[in-house]
Amino acid sequence: MKLDCELLPRTGADYKANLHCHTTHSDGKLTPSQTREAYQAQGYSVVAFTDHRRYGWYPELMDDTFVPLAAFEADLDTPGQDYSYVKTYHMNFYDCAPETRGEFQAPQPDFAYGDTAALIDYVAGLRAQGFLACYNHPYWSLQNYDDYKDLRGFDYMEIYNHGCEIDGLYGYQPQAYDEMLRSGQRLGCVATDDNHNWFAFGHPRCDSFGGATMLRLPRLGYAEVIHALQNRHYYATTGPELHELYIENGVLHVRCSPVEKIYVITAGRNTHSEVSDSGDTLTEAAFPLKGNEGYIRVDCQDTHRRHAYSCAYWLDEMQK
Repeated sequence: MKLDCELLPRTGADYKANLHCHTTHSDGKLTPSQTREAYQAQGYSVVAFTDHRRYGWYPELMDDTFVPLAAFEADLDTPGQDYSYVKTYHMNFYDCAPETRGEFQAPQPDFAYGDTAALIDYVAGLRAQGFLACYNHPYWSLQNYDDYKDLRGFDYMEIYNHGCEIDGLYGYQPQAYDEMLRSGQRLGCVATDDNHNWFAFGHPRCDSFGGATMLRLPRLGYAEVIHALQNRHYYATTGPELHELYIENGVLHVRCSPVEKIYVITAGRNTHSEVSDSGDTLTEAAFPLKGNEGYIRVDCQDTHRRHAYSCAYWLDEMQK
């Protein structure tokens, strides 16, 4: 087996994005312009405005330093009076070309929870209209394998949701990601804030600035952001940085900020890994691939138990 490819482009720069955000147009406490100001101050260049059931496109916020992604969040619940026990699908939809959209009302699911075929058709319909689809926080949503194993058509899922982690320690979802991959779904993973800003910046329960998706771009622009999302030119992070990710002569090379562990998760039980000695750190590792991994995804964990997650990449796609 001989594989040669760049999984993350070696050229370009990384731009920090929050792909899940709520404002005063739904149940958030900041206006879109206040959100831009706060996130830019923390080094973010991209925010997707995913208000509940409301399409948000704010071209007045866009310039050569900031891209506001037009988006919305839809939901589909089981019946129930006590919402703390209601199972729900939450889904973000990112508009690839809002300048061509015109007036748009975010469509909501009009079918029952459990009608998976209708849900797949709903997602497919929005993707046909030029949206990218993300499946959100299954842990917070009280969902399990039966709820997501038959889904199809999503482009991404949230491997980390900071608001959920702050709310109830149910923000990390790598098991759900692997279960979706192993069920045949070829989707990427993102880390988000899902911020509502009910607590002030600096408060330990503030839900901003904890999860980010780092986009590798030749320059900052709306079309470039969409291209990176469509081609897996990004990684998810709660802290560590992933600098290089490429395969050369069948060997996977990883270069990152100082971390404690570098793991390569596969479609099966067997993994590749490099772990630092106690008190030391790693910044790179190389893993010869056997060819039977199915897919590979990299997880770099630092000494604070924060993670950088690559998307999953399938060997059969790389060998074409």
